[in-house]
Amino acid sequence: MGFGEAPEDGSVVRALARLLPALLIVGGALYDVLTPIAYTAVPFFTAAPLVAAPLSSLRTTVLTGLASFLAVHALHARFGLPHADVVTELTTVATVSALAVGINRVVRRGDRRLASAREVAEAAQRAVLPEPAERIGGFEIAARYEAAQEGTLVGGDLYAVQDTPYGVRLVVGDVRGKGMGAVAAVAVVLGAFREAAEQEATLEAVAGRMERALAREGVRRGGVDTFEGFTTAVLAELPHGEGTVRVVNRGHPPPLLLHADGTVRPVAASEAALPLGMGELGAWPDRAAERPFPSGAALLLHTDGLSEARDAHGRFFDPERGLAGRAGTAPGALLARLAAEVRRHTGGRMADDMALLVVRRT
Repeated sequence: MGFGEAPEDGSVVRALARLLPALLIVGGALYDVLTPIAYTAVPFFTAAPLVAAPLSSLRTTVLTGLASFLAVHALHARFGLPHADVVTELTTVATVSALAVGINRVVRRGDRRLASAREVAEAAQRAVLPEPAERIGGFEIAARYEAAQEGTLVGGDLYAVQDTPYGVRLVVGDVRGKGMGAVAAVAVVLGAFREAAEQEATLEAVAGRMERALAREGVRRGGVDTFEGFTTAVLAELPHGEGTVRVVNRGHPPPLLLHADGTVRPVAASEAALPLGMGELGAWPDRAAERPFPSGAALLLHTDGLSEARDAHGRFFDPERGLAGRAGTAPGALLARLAAEVRRHTGGRMADDMALLVVRRT
């Protein structure tokens, strides 16, 4: 799932860093030529393979060490330094080059292990959060997940869409925590949602089933703190042929309803409710808020990674402003633009993951 354009600063810095070993060798040669014979450029030639080791391949690291060795040998042959000095400097460069090769192997082995762990994490998350179909129950659907850190996919944000006898039902939520523990909690929440969405006649009952599932899992795993604690979530229901949307909110940012005329309105909860998994603190009956959902309208469900994204001055991103005037945009394109705007707003430095789910009535 790609989101927006990542800043190019990091790639430019990496490209310049890869050129640094060659620049050190050239700089060392110039230093040796332009300074008196008593001065040595060995620090330049030893630094070159050490810089190449963590940034380049084994072949490049070996070639950098060899180039440094040959440069020292050629310069000393030209200037005719004492034999003892030549042997000392060549031995120093050769030793450091061998050390650089060892560092390169350690770094590459760590990179392979990290890549393997990321592949496993990505597979786990994609198994839990599969891409929804583009059309479900007569609605256009798109979902997007963007991790705060580039290359990191495992988090606690979740979404799901299901066509049921009671209409198309959706959920977006945010589990407290990160890593594989959060993914396990996501699996429990989504499993409960998918089962309850098919069986329960009301959206309020679906939320109740999810609450009980989290409570059972928390007890089974040895307590709330062991099992991530709680999940904020918003559930929506689009009954077939009714032109309405019902929303139950459990401590989550409200969905945004984009009308056909381009105006945006939040779908506020009928009354405040605690997040899922906090039922031991008190129980209030869920009450769904109901709004018209006419043709051409779109509903955006999102996590707080969108609404709490900050710029360099601490200003929050405004999702309503980002959606305004885009009623005719296809769901996938709408989310792509929104994600790109968030990246620009934060300068590519998002503090939290972001899950987005949009459904559009055609």
